[in-house]
Amino acid sequence: MKVLFNTYPVAFDCIGGGEIQLLESKAALEQLGADVLLYNSWNPQLRQSDVVHYFSVQGGSMNFCAYAKGLGLPLLISPILWLTEENINSYPIEEIRDLLHLCDVILPNSEAEKHLLVDFFHVSPKKFFVIPNAVNRSFGIPVPADLFRARFHVREQYLLNVANIEPRKNQLSLIRAARGLGLTVIIAGGVRDSAYYDACMREGSGFVRHVGFLDHEGELLKSAYTGCDAFLLPSLLETPGLAALEAASQGCRVVVTSVGSTKEYFHDLVTYVNPYDVDDIRAGIQMALRQPPDDTLRHYMLKTFTWDRAARKLLEAYELVNKWYTFQGQV
Repeated sequence: MKVLFNTYPVAFDCIGGGEIQLLESKAALEQLGADVLLYNSWNPQLRQSDVVHYFSVQGGSMNFCAYAKGLGLPLLISPILWLTEENINSYPIEEIRDLLHLCDVILPNSEAEKHLLVDFFHVSPKKFFVIPNAVNRSFGIPVPADLFRARFHVREQYLLNVANIEPRKNQLSLIRAARGLGLTVIIAGGVRDSAYYDACMREGSGFVRHVGFLDHEGELLKSAYTGCDAFLLPSLLETPGLAALEAASQGCRVVVTSVGSTKEYFHDLVTYVNPYDVDDIRAGIQMALRQPPDDTLRHYMLKTFTWDRAARKLLEAYELVNKWYTFQGQV
């Protein structure tokens, strides 16, 4: 089977969870024998493909998706979307509505995301096929903490946040919550909002360090997880946050937002916080730091949420929609 992947044009300008999901899905599907093409506008491969899988519903996605459907190709969309009262005006709602009604199958990352989209956009539940987010099995192999410490000259204890720096990831509240705890806060990620980055660095002067983007499968990032006292992701929402899954698979104490689909993944194995309450974030950090080491979360992640398992479900979705098109005489 030939599957064509695409996403919105500037997605890889500052790589995040959605882009990693795309790349990891490609690699895992290829291990299962699928032929996955990355869309190239200079050398279009639409007519070579059996199905089209589009990642994200950012503005400007409709032109490509409508064109693919116009060619009679099955279209699946991973929305990677969680709407709240606070963020709803940030999205092209009517375009998203049209996209979800246009495509053949919607691939949310959780049952919670599915129900939210069904209720908000009035899409039939029958169009949904849940594909959980995941981690690479390589995260099950421990990496010594000394590797990260030596590379960035880190001698002290530290809290770790792995995320692009932007308001949705809520680093400013994290920094305010961590002030006075006696621990360095290390942020690993790109800068998506320069003004917000500057505000974070001012607020965290003296105890916050930014080490830039670390390859999500690289030894440095795994080493950073290994060495931290706790991993923090108090974002305004997560679905559920690939970095949180990675940190959990490395055995970190995890403090994560309660907004989004996090509880569907982590159950009672992590500490949840209200991202709009600095005091609650601080209490969550302190609670996590008091917890003794426990491998339960790590084993659960590596057993349940891996890309090879997710890829098998993706392949099932592709085959189902392709068979339906063939039955209907459309391809």
